[in-house]
Amino acid sequence: MPDRGWEVLTMDEPKNVLVTGATGYVGGRLVPRLRDKGYKVHCLVRNASRIEGRGWEDVTVLEGDVLQYETLLPALQNIDVAYYLVHSMAEGKGFNERDLQAAANFGCAAREQGVKRIIYMSGLGSEGDSLSDHLKSRHATGDKLRHSGVPVTEFRAAQIIGSGSVSFEMIRYITERMPVIFSPKWVKTRSQPIAVRDVLRYLVDCLMVPESAGRIIEIGGSDILGYDEMMRIYGRLRGLRRRIIIIPMLTPETCAYFLNLLTPIPTNIGRPLIYGLRNEVIVKDGTARRLFDFEPISYERAIQLAIERNAEDKVETIWSGSLASLGETDQAEVKLSNVEGMVMEKRQIVIQASAGSVYGSVISLGGHNGWLYANPLWGLRALLDRLFGGVGYRGRRCYLELRVGDPVDFWRVEEIKEYKDTHLVRLRSEMKMPGKGWLQYEISPMDEQKVLIIQTAFYEPRGLMGHLYWYALYPVHKFIFSGMIQALARQVQLMEQVKRGQ
Repeated sequence: MPDRGWEVLTMDEPKNVLVTGATGYVGGRLVPRLRDKGYKVHCLVRNASRIEGRGWEDVTVLEGDVLQYETLLPALQNIDVAYYLVHSMAEGKGFNERDLQAAANFGCAAREQGVKRIIYMSGLGSEGDSLSDHLKSRHATGDKLRHSGVPVTEFRAAQIIGSGSVSFEMIRYITERMPVIFSPKWVKTRSQPIAVRDVLRYLVDCLMVPESAGRIIEIGGSDILGYDEMMRIYGRLRGLRRRIIIIPMLTPETCAYFLNLLTPIPTNIGRPLIYGLRNEVIVKDGTARRLFDFEPISYERAIQLAIERNAEDKVETIWSGSLASLGETDQAEVKLSNVEGMVMEKRQIVIQASAGSVYGSVISLGGHNGWLYANPLWGLRALLDRLFGGVGYRGRRCYLELRVGDPVDFWRVEEIKEYKDTHLVRLRSEMKMPGKGWLQYEISPMDEQKVLIIQTAFYEPRGLMGHLYWYALYPVHKFIFSGMIQALARQVQLMEQVKRGQ
């Protein structure tokens, strides 16, 4: 590739910045900070509706996919600097090939549109070590971006600590829930975690540091710790006494399984995180300290700030924000997760229909129309609710429309939103149970003929009984909710056939 020169921005130049991964943990926090600095921010997302409600009215939102080259060219037009914050967080067959293809597409499109610099967030780790597959993929992605010829600033960090970050959540849930923590021997492997606020400062400040262009920059906090020390510090700040017992024979697979049970982190994400703990991830190059005029905060301070944000309910972004799958399928997909204490059971399906037809079926649920599937079980649940002092079946106000605040049997309409052709309907449960529950439908057109339906059951358990209630009834919930989305799809498709005279 020809050398285009290391052009960088100065304060009196146009400052058009593109952020990919804006729905993710770091990207979602980066956008408002760039705006506060006076940059004109553009975001590349697969679905613009996922940015709705963030107060980014002055941000230009463009729809596109890094795996579809032709969608990148308009997004990168007239862009000075592009942040590349896209990667495959979860494991999956061929994730490294997808990452490399996405990076190749992005780099090539950036070069074609005259982008001056790409800023990429990667993972810390020495090439000479036996790196995990995910760390190897992160480094290879940086190489692929550099191959385009556009100068790349690649920041490499270990665990990012902040409210809602996957590393913080793993520490928090394990330490909170286990008085005695059984750990593998590599829990003592040293690493250099960094606060999310310091990561964001590096990402923003580098725009005004010309020497950062074309470099790999290792960043970390002020402390070097083993994971056992990280959990002890969290426990001390929370007033929890915890004992850590090392069991050498524990395998990464076993640890990932228990991590899935104890924390919101599913196995396919927990496994690469655990494998990564075997590598010592410490800053060995002092470039960051030479180029940037600030001192990163300590791990303890980062944990304290994260705890405070959680307590104040001021979490900006969470690690799972960008993990929703929008892939096409003719079978309903299910995802059960636990985020910030909220259990979420998500199912989605793509059908040939209009978004309006699906929305019409969703707002007609309940009352004498029933719930499309297993109505006797819904009736039994309503009877039990009434016996225990609950509201039971109340029917509906109207079957032709739905308004916020309407009762629908033992639900109440909490939110109805429409953005372009995308609809959202959320119902809040008023049943007697040890926790809070919601049922939500999102309806999004994928093209002129297909529509994506996402059905999510949310549950916030209260105490031990709340957790026992959920897991005791999960087989029944799985049966009912799987049947509901399939029955909804069949009903809508039948209506479409009738309309077409088939």
